Amino acid sequence: MTPNRSIRNILFVTSECYPLAKVGGLADVSSSLPRALATKGLNVVTLLPAYQGALTQLENTRALGAINGPLLMPDLSLIEGTVKQTGQRVWLLQAPGLYDRDGTPYADAYGHDWPDNWQRYAQLCRVACEIASGRVADWQPDLVHCNDWQTGLIPVLLKQASLAPPTLFTIHNLAYLGLFDGDIFSQLQLPPALWSFDALEFHGRFSYLKGGLGFADALTTVSPTYAKEIQTEDYGCGLDGLLRFRKKALTGILNGVDYETWNPETDPTIAFPYTSQSLTEKAKNKKHLQKKTGLAPKSNQPLIGLISRLVEQKGIDLIIDLMKAYADEPVQWVTLGNGNVDYERELKALAEAHPSAISFTPSYDEQLAHQIEAGADFFLMPSRYEPCGLNQMYSLRYGTVPIVTPTGGLADTIIHTTPGTLSKKQATGFVTKGADLPNLKQTFKHALNIYKDKAAWLKLRRTGMQQDFSWGKSAAAYLQLYEKIVNTG
Repeated sequence: MTPNRSIRNILFVTSECYPLAKVGGLADVSSSLPRALATKGLNVVTLLPAYQGALTQLENTRALGAINGPLLMPDLSLIEGTVKQTGQRVWLLQAPGLYDRDGTPYADAYGHDWPDNWQRYAQLCRVACEIASGRVADWQPDLVHCNDWQTGLIPVLLKQASLAPPTLFTIHNLAYLGLFDGDIFSQLQLPPALWSFDALEFHGRFSYLKGGLGFADALTTVSPTYAKEIQTEDYGCGLDGLLRFRKKALTGILNGVDYETWNPETDPTIAFPYTSQSLTEKAKNKKHLQKKTGLAPKSNQPLIGLISRLVEQKGIDLIIDLMKAYADEPVQWVTLGNGNVDYERELKALAEAHPSAISFTPSYDEQLAHQIEAGADFFLMPSRYEPCGLNQMYSLRYGTVPIVTPTGGLADTIIHTTPGTLSKKQATGFVTKGADLPNLKQTFKHALNIYKDKAAWLKLRRTGMQQDFSWGKSAAAYLQLYEKIVNTG
């Protein structure tokens, strides 16, 4: 009987990682999970592009040299370093003109996708394969952990290689397919056999994400409920058949929270640190947030927080309709985020029409995000689908009660408030019966009634603050899965 191979080296490949580059929750996971795995004895290298300003956030840097290989662009190189803020070990892929640009990792300052995203992330994937094959810095991983469509070609390419390590592909959001036209497939010079329904072809185009789903040795997604949802036609984005075919390889592992970063007792970005036993300090944060965002200093009015990409997935249209319905009621709103220009325009108009009750900041500001979590009474998250969601878990720790829809990670993390769950100290928030305006209004009204009951409100907030969604349990599940993949692959 062959003994199990021990696992030591992990190459974690991602397109964003806080604080080097952040668009959404992937950045937080790419920061927290590798560090949690490192505490369990793994040697984790996080590989991502050297976006603008990323290098300045590293210390203990050293050049790993140029990267050469088939179909790689000239002048590619790797820089190793440690993230100053978190201590995470990273390798940055430097490429003249490819990543060092104004805007986000994926789009320009006007929100338009970079037209060469196919090339930018194909190069990341090919460099990852060079590392995986042991041809860089005398280091080879036992497993390559890939994340979302930007890394979807890695499992595809490594299946064509000899003596390559196994791959795990994590779906953070199935809706982002990494779709490109057929002429791009030709420019990538991939084997012609991959242009088929059983490989990368997807309704006449081709999908990087489908490559990861079809070719990785194992699949995970970021909550148990989402793992079930994406195997259905409603949530499968046209890939539900493939996911049902691969269901034995698919595991749902709930994302964790980095409580070193998201902890109201030690958070340096908030005005008044607090715990579940000192919620009068939270009230001071509310007053501070109201002043900072121009809202009226009304301590007894519920303050609703929203931090989100402004896209249909997040139910922003429902939030806007709810804000309009309560425009003349004693309720305040503080919103932070950018995305769909129509949503931005509507939120801006509402804020201008009701400046003492509605605040809108059309950007992403990490410090303000923490201050909203600390100062708001409720956090509104009526997503139509939500692979995991992190803000509802941040909100729990900050005593900011989530109002969510029953989908994905929201369903896995929030327990609806009823007389029974409240008396048993199980209730942690409010869960609608569906992602529509009538259900949201009904749940919102219920939440405001609980807010008026001081004893129930205190019990609800304290129960939420006692929940533990730290990375320890999730990292242990990943480690167990890594060992299974390596020893059965």
